Amino acid sequence: MPRSPLPFTHDVTERLLRYVVIDTQSDPASPTCPSTEKQKNLGRLLASELQAMGLTDAHLDEHGYVYATIPATTEKKVPVICFCSHMDTSPDCTGANVKPQVVKNYRGGDIVLPADPTQVIRFADHPALAGQIGHDIITTDGTTLLGADNKAGLAEIMDAARFLIENPQIKHGTIKILFTPDEEIGRGVDEVDLKKLGADFAYTMDGESAGHIEDETFSADGATITIEGVSTHPGFAKGKMEHAIKIAAAIIDRLPKDTCSPETTEGKEGFLHPIGISGALEKATIGFIVRDFTDEGLQQKEALLEGIVKDVMKDYPRSTYRIEIKPQYRNMKQVIDRHPETVEYAIEAIKRAGLTPVRSSIRGGTDGSRLSFMGLPCPNIFAGEHAFHSRLEWVSRQDMEKAAETIVHLAMIWEERA
Repeated sequence: MPRSPLPFTHDVTERLLRYVVIDTQSDPASPTCPSTEKQKNLGRLLASELQAMGLTDAHLDEHGYVYATIPATTEKKVPVICFCSHMDTSPDCTGANVKPQVVKNYRGGDIVLPADPTQVIRFADHPALAGQIGHDIITTDGTTLLGADNKAGLAEIMDAARFLIENPQIKHGTIKILFTPDEEIGRGVDEVDLKKLGADFAYTMDGESAGHIEDETFSADGATITIEGVSTHPGFAKGKMEHAIKIAAAIIDRLPKDTCSPETTEGKEGFLHPIGISGALEKATIGFIVRDFTDEGLQQKEALLEGIVKDVMKDYPRSTYRIEIKPQYRNMKQVIDRHPETVEYAIEAIKRAGLTPVRSSIRGGTDGSRLSFMGLPCPNIFAGEHAFHSRLEWVSRQDMEKAAETIVHLAMIWEERA
């Protein structure tokens, strides 16, 4: 049936520009939660803005999480839905002194970033730009990342919350808001209080192109190989020394060259990816991340890695190794398939926002991967962010507005179908 259009107004762009200038980079080397205190600077701002909207329970907790509740406007018993985004930015690229710019009414072609003209968002390299003609595109000046991953999501949830509060005639159940720290370092839900949150289903707003809904992620393990070599004085080492750094280098050199790495895979192909190597003559350590869409694929890659190590160690008979595998997260599809309405309603909401829904997989993970296995099924909806973790990061105002509208429609659909 045709629906009267909602009286949408948006302040999502102003919000994004306000949030990205706050440095919230997380730190994988830090043992604390949040890993960096500066993430709380944004958390305090978000909590105060939610309080100003009238959400009296909005607060930042000691671990850097922001919680808030939008009360129901219906008498129906509706499942409690949560919208979630993360506040931190990637350690891969600096997020300090972000200077955003808005390229209004984009007409196509390359976008040269003003503070470093070697940084160019090339039309040929960013196919998504073809769908952005006429849009207002937000970028950085070329010296930092933008932080649209995931401050676009924060801004969209805040924009939708404001709109729902200002339009109480719109029927929806209780809606929870959750903003997390440390997602970029894989610790985004380490200290989340799901009992306090009190949601039945959730959505992360952390996807890429407009219209996309993702119900599948990589499964992920971390692998650490520790090599104990044989140390002797280098002047008298012939036939005795077995150099742990050289053993580690040999292992790296034996990794597959044409498959099984991030630079040679796409789609549903997984990979083995060395992320760090350290050590000295006597002892060396290599860290890997292992990714695949199935648990069997993970196990095959881990077996391949151990086979390579064993083969290399044959040349170093007096040295030893150990391999440690740590699970990181699992493909959320295993959980979400048991709750198909979470994705069906999101697809309908995307349609009502005037977009063509695209159901896809993430070659990565989100907070939703772990939340799903913690008992909170959590697909991922587009936030409009592109080229994340880089100085070429960009997002479109119109895509962010459509994401905010999708949130509003989704809240309404859960109420209608209850």
